[in-house]
Order: sequence, then structure tokens, then C-alpha cells
Amino acid sequence: MGVFLRPQIPADLPSLTGGESPYDDFGPRAAHTSPRPPELDAPGALSVVVTEDRSLAGTVSWIWQHWGPNAASRNPMIGIWLRPSHRGRGIGRDAQAQLVDLFFRHTTVNRVEAHTDVDNIAEQRALEAAGFQHEGVTRGAQWRDGSFHDGVLYAILRADPRPAVITPAQS
Repeated sequence: MGVFLRPQIPADLPSLTGGESPYDDFGPRAAHTSPRPPELDAPGALSVVVTEDRSLAGTVSWIWQHWGPNAASRNPMIGIWLRPSHRGRGIGRDAQAQLVDLFFRHTTVNRVEAHTDVDNIAEQRALEAAGFQHEGVTRGAQWRDGSFHDGVLYAILRADPRPAVITPAQS
């Protein structure tokens, strides 16, 4: 199944609720009242994930991390949220691979990271299938659901092998 990414539009917002997973409880947050900007160089959400049948599957987003003091040492940390009806179908793998491809084609970043809960095996498999490499455990790194949780850090470098990115027009 091919998926594609597109900017959010106001009509998407009621369907992009988050939650509905044991890994989504980050506490109360205000609902987005306007679409997030589709700018790769800023924190954002390009990022509505849409399936071949034009079904809204979820979102991908990113924040910027720094591994050094200069701009060349920054990289995006990506995340994904899928509606429950779209999980377990390879959509997350394809969407994250497409997002990596966008960053490597349209920015100078050398590294794209992802982080997930140590118990989120489905996301770990999706990241590995998208070409990410497991780098290690981040102990007590994420505050969620009233306590700190361990996570798993993944990354893919520009020079790493990546799976072919399939979009609906190619499938």
C-alpha cells in the first residue's frame, strides 16, 4: 500500500486527535486550532499521512535536536501518530521512510532520529523496516502517563541504505 504526505488543512484537524494508544498519554494539551506549518527547517508537521484511497491515516511530525553548537550539528527527531484503523498495515513504515527521503532531498541534514517507548515493538519494527538503526536505550528519558519511561533511540544517516520509497502513483 502506498501512502503520501501532504500539509495539514483545517478540515483535517478534527480527525487528528492523537491518543488512543498506551504510548500517547503526555497529559492535557490544547487542541490545534490551525494547521501546523509545512516547513522542513522548523518544527512542524508536513504531514498528514494519506492512503491510496485518500483516507486520512495520521500525522508525522518533527522537532529539531542539536548534537553540537553549530547549525550543521542539528537533526530532526521524527514522530508518527496513526489512527487505530490504520495501524499494522505498513503505513507507518512507508510514511516515515518518505519523511526521511524529504529531509535528505531538501535539507543538508546528515541524520534523522526517532525515539519510541521500549515496549512499543510495532514502532520499533516500522523504524527498522524504514532503514533506521537501533542506537540504544534512553533510560528514564520520556515523561508520560505520570512517570518517566525508558525509550529506544533510532537513527538513519544520509549514507545509510534505505528502502525504496513507494508513493501511490508508483504502486
